[in-house]
Amino acid sequence: MASKVDISINDLVEMIRSGQLRLPEMQRRYVWRATRVRDLIDSLYRGYPSGSILVWETDQAMPTVDMAVEQKVSPFAHKLLLDGQQRVTSLAAVLRGEPVTVRGVKRPIELLFNLDHPDSISPVTEVDEDDDRDGPEDDDEASDAERDEDTAVAPLQQRLRSRTFIVASKSLAADPRWIKVSDVFRSDASDLKLLGGIITNFADPNAEKYLRRIQQLRKIRDYTYVMHVLDKSLSYEEVAEIFVRVNSLGAKLRSSDLALAQLTSRWRDSLRLFEGFQKTCEERGFDLDLGLIVRALVVFATHQSRFKTVSSIPVDRLKTAWETTTRAISWATNFLRNNADIEDEVLLSSPFLLLAIAYFGASQDYKLQPAEEAGLRKWLYLASARGHYSGSSETFLDADINAMRRGEGVEGLLTLLLRQVGRFEFTPADLAGRGYRSPVYAIMFLALRARGAKDFATLGKLALTERGTSVYADARLVFPRVVLQSQANPRPRAAEIEEIANLLLLNNSKRGTGDQAKLLREVLEKQGPAALAAHCIPIDPELWKVENYAKFLEHRRAALAEAINTFIHGPSNQAAAIDIPTLLASGETETVEFKGKALHVTEPGKSRPHTLVREIAAFANAKGGTVLIGVRDDGSINGIKAEIEATSKGHDGYQLSLYTRIKEDIGGAAASAVQMHFQPHGDAELCIIRVPSSSVPVYVKHDGQQFLFVRIGNQSIALDAKQAHEYSVKRWPH
Repeated sequence: MASKVDISINDLVEMIRSGQLRLPEMQRRYVWRATRVRDLIDSLYRGYPSGSILVWETDQAMPTVDMAVEQKVSPFAHKLLLDGQQRVTSLAAVLRGEPVTVRGVKRPIELLFNLDHPDSISPVTEVDEDDDRDGPEDDDEASDAERDEDTAVAPLQQRLRSRTFIVASKSLAADPRWIKVSDVFRSDASDLKLLGGIITNFADPNAEKYLRRIQQLRKIRDYTYVMHVLDKSLSYEEVAEIFVRVNSLGAKLRSSDLALAQLTSRWRDSLRLFEGFQKTCEERGFDLDLGLIVRALVVFATHQSRFKTVSSIPVDRLKTAWETTTRAISWATNFLRNNADIEDEVLLSSPFLLLAIAYFGASQDYKLQPAEEAGLRKWLYLASARGHYSGSSETFLDADINAMRRGEGVEGLLTLLLRQVGRFEFTPADLAGRGYRSPVYAIMFLALRARGAKDFATLGKLALTERGTSVYADARLVFPRVVLQSQANPRPRAAEIEEIANLLLLNNSKRGTGDQAKLLREVLEKQGPAALAAHCIPIDPELWKVENYAKFLEHRRAALAEAINTFIHGPSNQAAAIDIPTLLASGETETVEFKGKALHVTEPGKSRPHTLVREIAAFANAKGGTVLIGVRDDGSINGIKAEIEATSKGHDGYQLSLYTRIKEDIGGAAASAVQMHFQPHGDAELCIIRVPSSSVPVYVKHDGQQFLFVRIGNQSIALDAKQAHEYSVKRWPH
């Protein structure tokens, strides 16, 4: 079934150049960053093992995809590369001195070789199993090191000199002791030419060492891989299964890559459909990973998010689901941009949020009522800011999908989210120690932009920064790290220095140190206090002093928490206030009910539905009405503070408890029509529940029975079977 041959890297690179080695359609794209390539070259330079290569030699006409490096068209039989693509593509790019092409954009992989490297190995290997960002961009190690120099133990140049290979930077490329790795493999590169900047003749005492190291680097071309060659007699489906099994051992590929291999092996040329839609999304501003698109297809084909059944999904069902997938994802990206002011997926804490929005849109036939639109937007902000899908993401997404399938709508999503996170409101403590990698960072960006925060230099509204293919919300430290570490007393912890309360959002910021007091003073004088307030920065110059850094953080955390809460639960999502004094003066009526409390209510010696549920059902079956919780029967105010404190989860927990109680007794459809909000009155706070008149009977379930309550005067009455029938015929004749 398979044979083994030894093949040198030089021969592998030639097979790629000539087009004899191709990629099957099932293969994922090239994803290695330049630091991964650096580590591969370093390992080969030292003679470390580097795995094996798996190919399939076939005479069959098979769908293939382009490699990330240039290839000729070969008239000879192809070998299809199944395992080792990232390594051999990287080697071809470095040894040939050519860029890799990722999504139509050419990116060089430029590595520098330290002729003066120490003989011992420097531990710089980066292990990041989930880092599949495209290509080698933004791996300038010297620049990264400069940003981190304030916290470095050793000086920058000392740390760089300890490395053998680094990703190129302009500053080090000018140093003759650092030579370009690709130049060593050029056919016209003589040793004397490579050493021309530091060696004038071979009598130099360093010449022998440098020449020996250059020759050792060139020997990488002779490194031999074991190539496993699968037999021509195997079918494409068998090869796809081998591909999945080989790459699932040791988690070399993500589960979405393995699912893609299984899909494309049965649905020929489907990869072109997926990549075409990916490009369409990219043109709309959303750079979606191919794995996310594959998962979306599985979601709409199976109504769950896991890949375990992908191999058994009929192709016809996949094709039908693909039509839904493209429409739903397009709808979701439009919702993000036009309704939520989210123009790029970088502002989402998880790409799974896009799948949930897409599924919701499809479940509603892509039409939303105003309350649904506001609720979905609120859920999106909260789910992203609270990291809803940051752990056990498939479990939570499947739970959300099931809630939508049951018709629970936005309320169902919010209920599940609240059960997971405990509360929706943000407090200053939620921001303490949270850095730019926190899900809160993106919601801070959105909240500050919504309140009119501008770039201090250009006076333009906050916008995402674009550098190459990277897009992100840019920021600099208000209090520079070097200032805090050298002058603050006590010296703040690293997390306190880097937390978002010390980040100033700007457009294309310049990194580095500076005088924070001078900057803020200039903004205050030239642009006024509103410019600082829009960023939630205190306008009191005393708080700009290094010795008051702790007080600055305390102030800004509180201001940011308030801004985020206002953004999420803003006026557009709040119920209009009611005229409480007028209702109190009128007392309980046909449409008004007072309740001193709503939770933990007991009625000794009586077995009947919950008192609050009775009133809500009665209002729904009549003209509708309003329940004021926190008001005694005589109209005196006791408020809801004690009940909220008893829930230990704040207003959101209190609201969830009420909604759960109502939903259990009258059903999700009737409960979702109820509107609930909080409103102050004097020194107390009340919970206001508005109940619309229902177009269908609302029954209360209790002890295995159903009751029909109606409002008569200021009383809620349960009708017997005969009365209920007569009332229903008259109240709902159709």
